[in-house]
Amino acid sequence: MSPVQAPNAVVMIRPHNFRSNPETREDNAFQTGAEGENVAVQARNEFDSAVEQLRAAGVQVHVFEDESNQTPDSVFPNNWFSTHAGGHVAIYPMFAKNRQSERRIDVVEMLKRDYRVQDVIDFSGLEADGLALEGTGAMVLDHVERVAYTVESNRADPVILERFCTHFGYEPIAFEARDRFGNRVYHTNVLMGIGTHYALVCLDMIVDPNRRTMVQDRLVQSGREVIDLSEAQIEAFAGNAIELTGTTRVLALSKTAIDALQPDQITIIEKTAKLVPLSIPTIETAGGSVRCMLAGVHLTRRKSRIN
Repeated sequence: MSPVQAPNAVVMIRPHNFRSNPETREDNAFQTGAEGENVAVQARNEFDSAVEQLRAAGVQVHVFEDESNQTPDSVFPNNWFSTHAGGHVAIYPMFAKNRQSERRIDVVEMLKRDYRVQDVIDFSGLEADGLALEGTGAMVLDHVERVAYTVESNRADPVILERFCTHFGYEPIAFEARDRFGNRVYHTNVLMGIGTHYALVCLDMIVDPNRRTMVQDRLVQSGREVIDLSEAQIEAFAGNAIELTGTTRVLALSKTAIDALQPDQITIIEKTAKLVPLSIPTIETAGGSVRCMLAGVHLTRRKSRIN
């Protein structure tokens, strides 16, 4: 079973001081914000349960602790780094100041130690110029067809996108997307997710009809069945899912998301993947869901290392 699109390992950051990030609230319409002294404990319990479920499904999970009270969004590591077949790692510039502290040397060192890493390309210095490209939040990557689907936003600078695509060998397909209130979608991975044999996407939120048709056509041409999500399903994080390889192929998504899917949509997914719903209602108040919590490891493990 090829793990090209569906990695068999992920990195997750266990939060100790989780809370809704005031610096990202302005452009993240999904962020509702949970209040109360038990929020951090609830988030940590949800995290631990999610790790347990993923491991039970056969997915390798690398857990790192975050005890800082300066990084409220650290539970979403897919925004600051990504990994790629052939031994490549990218590190990204972040839009919000307090998210820039989420980058961790120990995560990169673990990847170098346990996996074959040829190079680490660090774009984070471009933060000094006020530029951001927030990893696989800003880009939804088709690792098979080598396409980087990207919603235009202040979290996805076109210059860095072009540099990333040139270096890593992806074709950029950028488009504007807005919700029913006219707000710009802040991250592509709330709008779409690409599996091996299917793709989740809300085509109606893509503003330009020509770009909408182009995105749909490219997904169909890749041989995938397109599951066209409604905006209500997007608001329930149904697009914020990730396909992984465990004992079988699985689609990790939230309980909120699976409850929003229609039976026919679930049937399409279950042809080739087992659904693994994770209950993370507290974490979702920060404006991200399961996909944001999981940084996929698309690297070859060193055979000499024992788990």
